[in-house]
Amino acid sequence: MIMGKTGALLAMMGALMGTYAHAQDDINYQGDAEALLELIDTHYAYKDRFGGVNPARHAQGVDVESVSDSASLLDFAECALYALQDHHAIMGISSPRSLALTPSYNDLWIEGREGQLYVSDVRDASPAQQAGVQIGWQVLRIGDQDIDTAIDGLCGGPWTDDTARGFAARVLVAGHRHQMRNLQFRDLNGDIHTVSLTSLYDLPREETPPISVTTLEGDIRVLRFNDSLGQDDMVAAIDEALAGPHPKGIIIDLRDTASGGNTLVARALMGRLIDETQFYQRHSLPQMEWYYGVARQWAEEVTPRGQSLAGIPVVVLAGRWTGSMGEGLTMGLDQVADATIIGAPMAGLLGAITDNPLANTGWIVKLPTEKLFHVDGTPREDFVADIVLTSADERNDAGEDLALAQALAWFVNQD
Repeated sequence: MIMGKTGALLAMMGALMGTYAHAQDDINYQGDAEALLELIDTHYAYKDRFGGVNPARHAQGVDVESVSDSASLLDFAECALYALQDHHAIMGISSPRSLALTPSYNDLWIEGREGQLYVSDVRDASPAQQAGVQIGWQVLRIGDQDIDTAIDGLCGGPWTDDTARGFAARVLVAGHRHQMRNLQFRDLNGDIHTVSLTSLYDLPREETPPISVTTLEGDIRVLRFNDSLGQDDMVAAIDEALAGPHPKGIIIDLRDTASGGNTLVARALMGRLIDETQFYQRHSLPQMEWYYGVARQWAEEVTPRGQSLAGIPVVVLAGRWTGSMGEGLTMGLDQVADATIIGAPMAGLLGAITDNPLANTGWIVKLPTEKLFHVDGTPREDFVADIVLTSADERNDAGEDLALAQALAWFVNQD
């Protein structure tokens, strides 16, 4: 009886797939490909990085005429977005051929320097860290290709300068989703290391609360956000984390917020740390000036809520895996709570993204359409910590969290 039901189900699925395949024939995939290029032309907020033009129009692997079905459209779209060299510009869908998203599913930050590619940061508790990969190692090979050949073969190029090559290398070392990553490095002594790293998509998911709360010596309360800035019920989680007697100081740990989040969560936290309404970030919409010659800019406010903790010293920990809303929250806390920021450069995800559906497939293109700034006018991607670290994820041989130790030392020095 079970076999009979299974056979009927398979037959029904086969019929549905046949109907879907037939329906695909009627979709104007090339229309969506051209629409994506036009979307970048008209709405991508950071074209000034490319002299005001759309780099995807002439990028390697971006050919509208090559698009004939859903697979080729997705390849085209990913290549076009790579050309922007912006980890914040992504498709809302993916396939097994897609490379993993940076920074959410990458554990190595790679940067170009004088024509070579080097590891500049390693994510805490990641496969790369557990394999012993260290800051300063030179990237030599990805899979069976030397790094230069691999970069030259990545669509979206040409990858000409150190900045572009660093972006391409980060995309490549993240690897294809659900596939092992075979990488080769040269360490600071000249020794060669070959490692095989699990895809971050395949790591077992630990059951962690949205915010881990600990109280350390000296009555310092640490709130570590576990990549949760976009989760439901975060307002209640924030209030629970801040409940009880007022601590002597608060550490807001945003080093694991690579997937970003939303302003509701950010305002919920900031609102507990102020006692008067304040501006916390600025926006601009460049396309208004492109079209009309009249700039549109505005500042966003946060208002107090609940029992105020204003005046309690706040330290924020941030680093390469502080992304998007994590970056905005870091900058906002600097403004409204006079927080001391300790950390490495953040992910540098550009602006605020909007979801833009393509007319024929309905696929979502996530594209930065607004520029974001500190209240003082500093672009979010250029924000610098008060105490700058080489890495916010580094541990010593004893396993001590060095950035957290620096934060605790800051409180001791205030006494």
